[in-house]
Amino acid sequence: MLTAHTIKVLQSLDKKKFRQKYNLFLVEGNKIICELFQSNFKIKEIFSTDPQKLDRTDVPVTHVSENELKKVSFLKTPKDSIAVCYLNPEQKIEDQNVQLVLDGIQDPGNLGTIIRLADWFGIEQIICSNDTVDFYNPKVIQASMGSFTRINMVYCDLVEYLSNTKNINIGTDMEGENIYTFQRPEKINLILGNEGNGMRPETEKLLQKSISIPRFGKSQSTESLNVSMAAGIILGQLFSK
Repeated sequence: MLTAHTIKVLQSLDKKKFRQKYNLFLVEGNKIICELFQSNFKIKEIFSTDPQKLDRTDVPVTHVSENELKKVSFLKTPKDSIAVCYLNPEQKIEDQNVQLVLDGIQDPGNLGTIIRLADWFGIEQIICSNDTVDFYNPKVIQASMGSFTRINMVYCDLVEYLSNTKNINIGTDMEGENIYTFQRPEKINLILGNEGNGMRPETEKLLQKSISIPRFGKSQSTESLNVSMAAGIILGQLFSK
């Protein structure tokens, strides 16, 4: 049975200020929750309509009704379980050979997809500007499909970071070098800009190379690609060489 106070706290976790206040975030669905067991995330408790599927001795699992689960779920169609997890303290690991750098990404679905792409291509760290959407946003967690457990996320002053990194800073530009002929340097930061405005001018000034995805279709009505689509195409090419 969920108390009114617990329901109120869990419902508030869709907002960053309450996630930080309680030091908690939510993960929904048995499939993603099972990935938490193999990660360094600590689970506070699990609420489930079918607790036997998540029968563990190290985490308290409470049986709840579907109606109770609906009250605290952020999904239109709630899954079978919800895990309440502690936020991990942020720590930067040393620069990796290939990193993603996000400049003001606002859409949680895009960030979740980018995290999933990074995991697929074995990228261990993503560097974000301070105004990039919060990693622990429920929609980011859901869209990443468990990949968030394997990617180190760092939020920082991008200009300061990009000015001091030893990696080559690469960004997209319509006039940039064709991605299909581009020779990848050994250590790179692939910078992806805001969905509507692209990279900030101060970020753009720190680029050392620019790349572009050529358009093959004759229609000129598609002005640009979604940022997570573009990331997938670029990473596919960079890792094929």
